[in-house]
Amino acid sequence: MSSVRRPVGPLVVSLSLIAALTACSTGDGSEAASTTAAGTSLASSSAPAGSSSTGSTAPRVPVGPSEPQPVRGSVEVVRTLEHDPALFTQGLQVVGDEIYESTGRYGGSVVQRRPLEGGDAVTVPMADDEFGEGLAVTPDTLWTLTWRKGVAHNRDPQTLEVRSEATYRGEGWGLCFDGSGLVMSDGSDTLTFRDPATFEPTGTVTVTSGGTPVPQLNELECVDGDVLANVWMTDEIIRIDPATGEVTAIHDAAQLGRPRPANPDAVLNGIASLPGSENLLVTGKLWPQMYEVRLVG
Repeated sequence: MSSVRRPVGPLVVSLSLIAALTACSTGDGSEAASTTAAGTSLASSSAPAGSSSTGSTAPRVPVGPSEPQPVRGSVEVVRTLEHDPALFTQGLQVVGDEIYESTGRYGGSVVQRRPLEGGDAVTVPMADDEFGEGLAVTPDTLWTLTWRKGVAHNRDPQTLEVRSEATYRGEGWGLCFDGSGLVMSDGSDTLTFRDPATFEPTGTVTVTSGGTPVPQLNELECVDGDVLANVWMTDEIIRIDPATGEVTAIHDAAQLGRPRPANPDAVLNGIASLPGSENLLVTGKLWPQMYEVRLVG
């Protein structure tokens, strides 16, 4: 994993995206094994910036006029796996042959570890006043976030029990481990870099696409020196260069999870890289399935 630097990006705001997202909700926390044929393409890499090949009405990631412009891509399904539709997915990571997943909602947030291919799960509930958010597994710690409580839990990766706590300012949304440090999102256009032992901040970077800040950064996955991110309420996965904050690619995943659950909060959320593979595991909140996918483009 490459080390990250901390430049400051431009402070231009995409009013059209903010208006669309505001009309939908007030933030991430307020949202209150069969196999498909390999190689099924789930988007058109030539789709124009303001549309989706599925006709999805979800907001799109803003792209400004400046260079460099992000590459437009799609996802390709390798296989479909079962996912508990009761899980309000906020964090997802695969370690070895196990999945770690954290979920949200007050009074119902949990942290879970289970076999990737199915089997008994270890599940630990969070406190009733905690709305669970993202997670990241380091060599000796499982870190989990809370939405508005400002508390990160240092957990035993096997038992999932809390060993200690660290505090932070602002909201907690997504979290990933890049091999040397933690990267955290807070629902804005900023990523914060943190010490994996103390959780103290070590720097920040503003995420931009074509020179325009990208707000609502949500669940994160650190992979191959880059940061992959869900952007809340969109059906797109973006690839971020953490050294510059520039979005280098936008992948349309609008056809995943179709038909979607009727709940409007059942949005795309959850990205996990698969060890020993370039493929990803992707799911959504309250979805009954997960997808092993390849990013195309």
